Amino acid sequence: MADHSIDVRYVANLARINLSEDEIERFGTQLEGVMEHIAKLSEVDVEGIEATSHATSVSNRVRQDAPQPGITSEAFLQNAPDQGNGQLRVPKVVDA
Repeated sequence: MADHSIDVRYVANLARINLSEDEIERFGTQLEGVMEHIAKLSEVDVEGIEATSHATSVSNRVRQDAPQPGITSEAFLQNAPDQGNGQLRVPKVVDA
């Protein structure tokens, strides 16, 4: 296995994270474990296996874009807490 040492201080600096010496040592050990797992994956024989980005096929389901009947104004305003002139009234949010 090739040497995959990771400079934890450098990576922490890139991420703008301040780490103590104990954290640097602990994360270094954890990252070495991750790199060992990656090395094991590179040993897997994938000859004849097609590369994929998803486990199953992905396709868009598109329906016809056609007008559909909507809700009437009366039905919409039936549960409105405040209404006037056949419209929904809301509190003012911008000072004039």
